[in-house]
Amino acid sequence: MIKISISVVCFNSPIKQLKDLTDSIIAAVRFMRQRVEVGSIPLYFIDNSELATFSLSELQGDFDELSVQTKLINGHGNIGYGCAHNLVLDEIASDYHLILNPDVLLEEDALHQAIRLLMSEPKRKMLGPSAVGEKGERQYLCKQYPSIFTLLLRGILPNPLRHLFEKRLNYYEMRDLPEDRVTDDIPLLSGCFILIDTPTLKKVGGFDSGYFLYFEDFDLSLRVKKIGTLAYAPMVRITHAGGQASTKGLRHILMFSISALRFFGNHGWRVF
Repeated sequence: MIKISISVVCFNSPIKQLKDLTDSIIAAVRFMRQRVEVGSIPLYFIDNSELATFSLSELQGDFDELSVQTKLINGHGNIGYGCAHNLVLDEIASDYHLILNPDVLLEEDALHQAIRLLMSEPKRKMLGPSAVGEKGERQYLCKQYPSIFTLLLRGILPNPLRHLFEKRLNYYEMRDLPEDRVTDDIPLLSGCFILIDTPTLKKVGGFDSGYFLYFEDFDLSLRVKKIGTLAYAPMVRITHAGGQASTKGLRHILMFSISALRFFGNHGWRVF
């Protein structure tokens, strides 16, 4: 029997967004249960909002039928993305833990495919999916180790000038990865959807709580890589509504910069 746990960190998330995510999780769990034996699944909603913004009763679904136990953790305020996910670290007793953004939708077979692929290779400890945006545009969630220059190009370079650095930007986003098979030894994975081996997550101590927002997923990736490999699985498909920090205003750019300083300070500076 496979044991799975799921955590979603929210911050003033629209109720429709959370309901859509919940519906996609329910569909994915139902698909998986029809094919493999899965134990009861704890589904944690960790709300970082200062005030309660939703209740579990609003997230209607076939929870009991599918043995999904929803749990709401709130009242702690905005403690940051990784730190909030860490709130369940001592409680989970699963084989595999799924870390999600609230702005993600799973394809029906995504969870089944991800679990199957992580189980099939013991060296794989963490796995990321293929993602598209709300309008169907391709997102590239796998990354090479960044340089400061590359991050600046992605953040401030106007779109008409991006072709001048297309080779560099495409390399950073690993746009040449094959789409017909799993690729192992990925350097860095995005945190919007991470399936991770739970014992490994516990061994590395979860996310580094020193990151409030941004780069906590890159930091986790590098620490997990000391134990096993990271994989890109194109057959695991999601929709992700998230965007670049540079499009979210000065406050997000500041948080991005602070986290970047911590990341490079911990793992090594690369200017170009």
